[in-house]
Parts: sequence; structure tokens; C-alpha cells
Amino acid sequence: MDKLIIQGGNRLHGEVLISGAKNAALPILCAALLAETPLHLTSVPALKDVGSTIKLLEKMGVKVNRDGDKVSLDASIIHSKEAPYEMVKTMRASILVLGPLLSRFGQARVSLPGGCAIGSRPVDLHIKGLQAMGAEIHIEHGYIEATTAHLPNKRLQGARYYMDLVTVTGTENLMMAATLAQGTTVLENAAKEPEVVDMAECLIKMGAKISGAGTDVITIIGVERLNGAAHNVVCDRIEAGTYMVAVAMTGGEVKLLNVQPKLLDAVIEKLRDAGATVSCETDSITVKSDGQLKAVNIRTAPHPAFPTDMQAQFMALNTIAKGMSKVTETIFENRFMHVQEMQRLGADIDIEGNTALVKGVAFLDGATVMATDLRASASLVLAGLVARGETVIERIYHLDRGYENLEQKLNALGANVKRVT
Repeated sequence: MDKLIIQGGNRLHGEVLISGAKNAALPILCAALLAETPLHLTSVPALKDVGSTIKLLEKMGVKVNRDGDKVSLDASIIHSKEAPYEMVKTMRASILVLGPLLSRFGQARVSLPGGCAIGSRPVDLHIKGLQAMGAEIHIEHGYIEATTAHLPNKRLQGARYYMDLVTVTGTENLMMAATLAQGTTVLENAAKEPEVVDMAECLIKMGAKISGAGTDVITIIGVERLNGAAHNVVCDRIEAGTYMVAVAMTGGEVKLLNVQPKLLDAVIEKLRDAGATVSCETDSITVKSDGQLKAVNIRTAPHPAFPTDMQAQFMALNTIAKGMSKVTETIFENRFMHVQEMQRLGADIDIEGNTALVKGVAFLDGATVMATDLRASASLVLAGLVARGETVIERIYHLDRGYENLEQKLNALGANVKRVT
């Protein structure tokens, strides 16, 4: 199993190219199941989850051609409507094949998913939404069994559905399902994340009729069929935010390329509050810092508020910032698993319910730590970049699920990070 060895203390300088967003690429790859002709994507990141999704689609019969960050998917012929447990257990996003399979083919058998152990992310909202559209669904032996055989023309029917909780994958799954349903579907309390908007834009290019993406009410008018299109996946705002925090913590100056600053408003505001200088252009962001930071309070909430996927990184920043800070997590109940590992590096953190109280210390000391989930892994890398001496991060397979070429990109900026098998 791979691990990272980091020698801390180096400032970061230079330019870094931000990859396409994992959280946009995964649902868009699944959207290929809706199309009767090939879908052509660019800026698809080379990540473990992307590879797993492609393998799952290929097992169903999708013909996939991958060349660097370019992926073409031909789902004109599908011979399996099943997502088996062995291909789903490590990746929660695989639930995203449920909506497209059911909508286009009238049946689906999808294993209940796995993924990072950061808290309860129930799929009942996906199921209830599809049932509101007329699907008959049973859960047996760990599988979601769904059919539309009893419906008129064996197609899902448009419906109005209110989601009790804001769910990104639930919004995406139901939006895909509704594109080929008969009639109009209205999704209320929908997720507003940029990745949802990006998928909607791709679906519209494929012939879907969608309005309201980016607001809490999305309207989809079903069409007879969808075809392929060409689409460039939106930039990864979480990868960008992670590098921005890295520069703020280590000091130095780095220009991030292929970013949309408007997607990072909440992160930029907090970095400026912490004392970093952030300047934005149309498709780039430059971060400059002397490494002398002030503690900032963080409270996560659905977009456009502060993203839960940046909470752990800002906690790392607060461990070496001057003053006390509160980090409150409102999305996932188990998303403080990095705290114990940061304490091994010398961080001063106390947990009270869903709030972490962080007191900045003069320095962190390198130690051996263990990654517990994707963003926790990133926060430990950031801590290792500023810790005195050597930090060893074990179980970094989590990192490979969300960060493309992390050590190469960091080393190109002047860090000292080595991967060891």
C-alpha cells in the first residue's frame, strides 16, 4: 500500500494547472447511458474513482475510448443493467447509474454503494424521487431493484418532488432520470452546486430540456431521446481550494490555471480573512502569502456557502494560525476523523459536538499519520508541508480518489513529497 513521505518547510512558488472536477466528471460519465450516440468529454481527471466508473460502464457494455483527459463513451448498445457490489463497494457515486438506466431502459439493478466513511449519506431520497415518477423499487439482498414495466410506454412519468435534504447526487440522479420521462418533472430543494450546473449544461447539449439548474427549483421537460455531444468538464474547485490553502500555509506565490474564481467565492473570502493575498482573473487565481496567518471561523453549509469538502483543509490552516477558531461541520457527522491525526503532529484541537475548537500553535512536528477519507488525507498533506521534519501519511489511496498527480504538482511548486510503495 502506498504512502507519502513529506519533508516540511518549503515555500511554494510557480504555476499549477487545476484538473477537471471529479464531482462533475462522475455523473457526466454516467449520463452517457442516456445517449444513443457517443458522448465526447474533455478535462476528465485521471483519478481512481473515474477509472472505477469507466470500468463499471464498460461492464454494462459501454464502449469507452480514453486518451489523456479525453474520454469518448458509446452507450448505443447495453447488455447489462446491473451495477454489481464488487464494483460499487468503494465508490458511492456509482449510485448515479440508477437514474439513467431506469429512464432509458426501464430497469436497473444497482448495489447499495460504499465510499468514504464520513457519515450518513442515505440513498432513500434517490429512491423516493424515482418512486414519485412511478418506478417500482424493491431492495433485496443489498441491491436496489427498479422497473418501469408497469408504466405507460414503460417510461417514467414526470412528477413534482421535494427533497427533504439537499443532496447533490440525489439531484443529479433524478435530473438524469427525468430527461427521458413522459411529461414535466420539478425538483424542489435541489442542490445548487457548480457540478450540478455543469451536468445540466452537458445534458442540455445532449438534447435535454432543463431550466433552473443552480437554483433550488429545477424543471425538466422529458424528451423522446438524447444523443451524444461534446463537453468540457468544469474545473475542480476543491482541488483549487486545496492548493490555495497550501500556498497560504507554506508562504510563497502560486498562480492557479484553469479555474473559475466565481466558484470559489467562499474560500477566497476566508483566505483573505486569514491574511493571504488573493487576486483573480477570468480563468486564473494567484495566491500570495508570507505564512503568517490569522485564525478564521468556518461553518460548512450547502453551496454557495462554505463547502464541507474544504473544512479539513482550513482546519489544517487554523492549526498554525494565530488565535482561536471554531470549525463547525453541518453536513456530515463523521467529518472530524482527521483531528486525531493532526493532534499527532502537535495540533491543539478540542471537539465539542459538531464544532472543533482550534488553538493555533507555533509549529507542527512531523510524525506518521493515517488518512481516513479523501479530504482528511488532503488536510494531512497540508499539515505535513509546514511541519518540522518528516511526515509520513499512510493509506493514501483515499487521495488518489480525488487529486490528480498530487505529489508531482506539489513538487513542481517546490515541495518535497515522495510516494513510496
